[in-house]
Amino acid sequence: MASRLLWASRAASYLRISVFHRGFSTVLKDLKYADSHEWVKVEGNSATVGITDHAQDHLGDVVYVELPEVGATVMQGNSFGAVESVKATSDINAPVSGKVVEVNEELNSSPGLVNSSPYQNGWILKVEVTDSGELGKLMDSDRYSEFCEKEDAEH
Repeated sequence: MASRLLWASRAASYLRISVFHRGFSTVLKDLKYADSHEWVKVEGNSATVGITDHAQDHLGDVVYVELPEVGATVMQGNSFGAVESVKATSDINAPVSGKVVEVNEELNSSPGLVNSSPYQNGWILKVEVTDSGELGKLMDSDRYSEFCEKEDAEH
């Protein structure tokens, strides 16, 4: 039995399918989360934004990331770009309002960083936050984990 399971999981990894549903995505403690599955890390009045592990897991292999221009203004809850995967294209919404001060140019040549490193190398943009009060509308890691579990249970 064990050898058959081992064979099945090896075959599955070779075929890039998962044998068992991965119930828990990685959720980092020191970040804030939007219900549209973006994360934000705030340091002073600077915020780094990306999509969550949960989001990239549901999207599948990311093949293109549409980035905004540096200097553009983003508004909390509004779309500023898109992530295109082999399955679908999804808008990326700003978890906070602000002015774009940097975009992750690496994603132009390596969009898969969103999959392999959603919280580190796969960040999407950095903004200068205009209203830190907006952070109160976002979820902490525990609330976001519960939100994802409920959402997955409904689908």
